Amino acid sequence: MKKNLLFTICCAMLALGASAQIPALERVEPMFWWVGMSNPNLQLIVHGNNIAARNVVLNYPGVKLKAVHKVENSNYLFLDLEVFSSASPGTFPIKFTKAGEKALVYNYSLKKRDKSAGRAQGVTSKDLIYLIMPDRFSNGDESNDSFDNMREKGINRDSMYSRHGGDIQGVMNHLDYLKNLGVTAIWLTPEIENDEPHASYHGYAVTDYYKIDPRYGTNELYKQFVEKCHSMGLKVIKDLVHNHAGTEGYTISDMPMKSWVHQWPTYTKSNFRDAAVMDPHVSPMDRKLMQDGWFDHRMADMNESNPYVQNFLTQNHIWWVEYAGIDGFRLDTYPYNDPAYMAKWAQDVKAEFPKLSIFGETLVWSAANQAFFTQGNTVNRGFDTHLPGITDGVLKDAIFEAINGNDGWTDGVGRLYSVLAQDFLYQDATRNTIFLDNHDMSRMLSVLKEDFTKYKSAMAMLLTMRGVPQLYYGDEILMKNLSDPDGLVREDFAGGWKGDKDNKFTADGRTKRENEAFNYVSKLANYRKVTTALQTGKLMQYVPEKGIYVYFRYDAAKTVMVIFNSSEKEQTASAERYFERIGDAKKARNVITDEDVDLKQIALPAKTALVLELLPGITH
Repeated sequence: MKKNLLFTICCAMLALGASAQIPALERVEPMFWWVGMSNPNLQLIVHGNNIAARNVVLNYPGVKLKAVHKVENSNYLFLDLEVFSSASPGTFPIKFTKAGEKALVYNYSLKKRDKSAGRAQGVTSKDLIYLIMPDRFSNGDESNDSFDNMREKGINRDSMYSRHGGDIQGVMNHLDYLKNLGVTAIWLTPEIENDEPHASYHGYAVTDYYKIDPRYGTNELYKQFVEKCHSMGLKVIKDLVHNHAGTEGYTISDMPMKSWVHQWPTYTKSNFRDAAVMDPHVSPMDRKLMQDGWFDHRMADMNESNPYVQNFLTQNHIWWVEYAGIDGFRLDTYPYNDPAYMAKWAQDVKAEFPKLSIFGETLVWSAANQAFFTQGNTVNRGFDTHLPGITDGVLKDAIFEAINGNDGWTDGVGRLYSVLAQDFLYQDATRNTIFLDNHDMSRMLSVLKEDFTKYKSAMAMLLTMRGVPQLYYGDEILMKNLSDPDGLVREDFAGGWKGDKDNKFTADGRTKRENEAFNYVSKLANYRKVTTALQTGKLMQYVPEKGIYVYFRYDAAKTVMVIFNSSEKEQTASAERYFERIGDAKKARNVITDEDVDLKQIALPAKTALVLELLPGITH
C-alpha cells in the first residue's frame, strides 16, 4: 500500500507541476558545452516556473536555435541548437522573454575541447580494475559528511544502511596504496548526487545527473581526482545508470511529460528475468515487465524510447567524459534498458571518444545469455548492440565451481573448461571484465569458505585469465562476508577513518595472514603489469584430467603456464602432455616464489594453482 501510494504521488506531481516550489529559471542542462564536437546538435533542457510561456532569443555566431519544444509540463522547454564548426569558444546570453515582464537570462558557455594526451584513453585487457564504494573506503574530508539541505543527514558507521562518510578525497589519499598493489584502473560506484531519504550511499538512485554528490566532493574535485590518477598512470571508470533514476530528482518529481518514465496503474516491479529479452517464445507481457518494470519503488524506470530522455542521458554521459577526461564506462543493469537506444548510445559516445571503453553489467546465468548483449551478435536481434564487453559472471561462477566443486564431466574444473570453450560466442572475449565479487554479491573469501589456499588459487586464475580483471576493494586484505544483506559486503576499509583501531593500508596495520594475501595479489598484479602474455597473449587450455586443469597464456615474448590441482590430495603432473606449448623448455620459474620448477614432474599440492613462467632452453 505504501509503495503504491508513493508511485501515485510521483505521477500526480506531473499534473500539479509543483510550480510554487520551482524558481522562475531553475536550471539549464547541460550547463555548458564545447565547440568542435563530432555531433553538432545539442538539446538543452530548461526547467523553471511556467517557462514555456516565454519566448527564446539566442544570437551567437556559429550557433543556431533550430527549434523550441513545448511539452506537457509548462515548467519545461527543450531547445534544439546546432553548434557549427565555425563556432568559437565564448559565452552568450539565452533570453527567455515575456511581454510585460523582465527577461530571464542564462549566460551559456561554449568551451574549447581539452585534447591533452591520456584523456578518455580506454581500459583494456592490459589493465587491472579496482572497484571502490566511495562511502565505504576512506573519509578524506570530514567537512562534507553531512548537509542540512539534503534528505539523509549525518553519518552512522554502525548502520549498514546509513552514510559512513567516505569520499573522493579519501580515495585520492590512497592512490599510492593502489599503485603499489598493482592496480591500473579505478572504478567508483556512482559518485553523482543521490538525494534520497534512505540508504542513498550506494549511488544507483541518481537525483542530479550533473552534480557530484556533495558528501563525496565537488565536480571540480572529481576532475582533479581523474587528473591525479592520470598523472600516476591510473585510469578511471565511471559507473552509469541508464535504466532508472531516484524519485527525488527534478525530472521525476516534476516530470516534463508522463512518458518520461514507464507508467503503470500501480507500482510494478521488473520480473528481473533476462531470458525474457531473448526468448523467441516469450510472452510480450513478460518482456515488458522485464524492461519497463521499476527496479525499486525509489528508482523510477526511465522510458528510453522517448527521444527527449535519450538526448538527456546521452549528452550527460558525453559531458562527463569531456569535462573530466574519464577513460571508460561501466553500464549498470544493462539488460533492462531499451536495446535500440543502447546501441545508438554506444555509437554516439564512441563517435566523440573512439578509445573510450564500455562494458555492461549483465549478471546472467549462461555464456549464451551474456553474449546475446555483446556487439557482433546480430542473430535474432536485427541490429548490433555495439557493446564491446560484459561483466563475466558466468566465468566467475565457473572459477568457484572449479575450486569448490567435485571433479566431473561438466562439474568442478570441467565447468571452467566448458565455459571458456564457449568463448566462440563473443566477438572478442578479452573485452569482458572478469571478477570474483563486487558490491552486489558475497565476498570471494566467504564463497571459498575462508580457505586461504583456495583464495590464492582463485586470485591466480583471476589475474592470469583472458579478459579485464577486476578486484573489489578489500579482497587483497581478506575482507569477508556473505551478501545477506548487501551491506555486509560493503563494510568500511579499516584505516580509512581517523581513529580507526587498525590501518589496513599499511603493512604494520595488517595481520600476518593479511600481509601474505596482499603480497600475493601484489606480486601477481605487478607481474601481470609487465607481462604482455597475460595482457594480450593468446590462451590455450587442456581438457582436465584427474582434476588437474592447465592453461597457457603466451605471446612471442613469454609463455605462462597455469596449473591447478582441484583434488583434495597432492598430485604430480608431467610436461609431456603439454608439449605443444612447453616445447623444449625443461624448467619454469614460479612467479610467486621465484623458485625454479622442473617441468618433468611438477608437484601440485591440494587445491593449489601454480603460475609458472617457462624458461626455454634452460636444461640445468
